[in-house]
Amino acid sequence: MPLLDDIDRAILNRIQSDFPITPRPYLSIANDLGFSHDEVLSRLTRLKENGIIRRIGGNFFPGKLGFVSTLCAAKVPDDKISSFAQAVNRYPGVTHNYQRDSHFNIWFTFIAPSMEEIESNLENISQETGITDIINLPATKRFKVRAHFDL
Repeated sequence: MPLLDDIDRAILNRIQSDFPITPRPYLSIANDLGFSHDEVLSRLTRLKENGIIRRIGGNFFPGKLGFVSTLCAAKVPDDKISSFAQAVNRYPGVTHNYQRDSHFNIWFTFIAPSMEEIESNLENISQETGITDIINLPATKRFKVRAHFDL
């Protein structure tokens, strides 16, 4: 079976930006697409196990929930990347964490109830890891692009 077939693509297109808010969302998806409930569930399970789907969940605007968010970048020596990433990932407000080819080679997003909490967490991360070159880049204006990939 190819990595993604037409049924997989139909399911992925359906769940990206229009996930049903119902007591049985996967049954709604199955009915809308003309597949069985079991087929939808088994395919989504396989796609998750194969790393095609990272997670299924809501995305929220932090400010509308009384939270703040920021983008952070750190200069991390190659031999400390793994331990630094693990330390950062222990914080529940970290939503993304990536390595990039740059002097600032680890980038992550942080959401918390206040910027003071984020700054305190960054200080704790710095103390725990010994990485002192971490910059905090809060957004001054949001230009949101809808991320929907037509498969």
